[in-house]
Amino acid sequence: MRDSEQNERDAALMWEKVSEEHLVQDEWIDFRRTAYRLPDGTVFAPFYSYSRRDYVVIVASDTEGKYLCVRQFRMGVERVTCEFPAGGIERTDGREYGGKTSHTQSAEDALESAKRELLEETGYTSDEWTHLLSIPSNATIADNDAHLFMATNCRPVSAQHLDDVEFLSVEKHTAQEIEDMIRDGEFPQMAHVAAWLLSRRAG
Repeated sequence: MRDSEQNERDAALMWEKVSEEHLVQDEWIDFRRTAYRLPDGTVFAPFYSYSRRDYVVIVASDTEGKYLCVRQFRMGVERVTCEFPAGGIERTDGREYGGKTSHTQSAEDALESAKRELLEETGYTSDEWTHLLSIPSNATIADNDAHLFMATNCRPVSAQHLDDVEFLSVEKHTAQEIEDMIRDGEFPQMAHVAAWLLSRRAG
């Protein structure tokens, strides 16, 4: 009964899509301009949203308990930042975004991507993985998910294998150093901070 009542309350809050225009739709992004009818009947436009690939974030620690981080230029803030290894999930259906599978299946697929990204960006691997959370990356304007993982007792097995547009360096930090960077604004990625907090609770 309680679920039925909640569904009724949620239905009264739903927005109805009136029209939608794809402003950019290429292999990387589907950027849309949409008009919605609000619960009171008025039409709100334009509302901009986008689809991109799901991605993974890995809180990785080595056998000495140091955390593997990467430094690279981030276009949004136009500066070099420190963050955890991360990357987009490669798909095998020829699409870069959209057409989600089940939440559980997505997390299983994401684990393989997380293992690949950790190896490619740092040269490290691990046999000890924990799925922390899969969550919308920005529920207000985007429909992709961030899959957050923890990898422990990571060990070096190879050199980096970076993409053509990846220029990054690997560094190790203690837990306290990461806490300090987050506090000082030197670790400016929301999903990465969420992954860190969840890993501390899980560890």
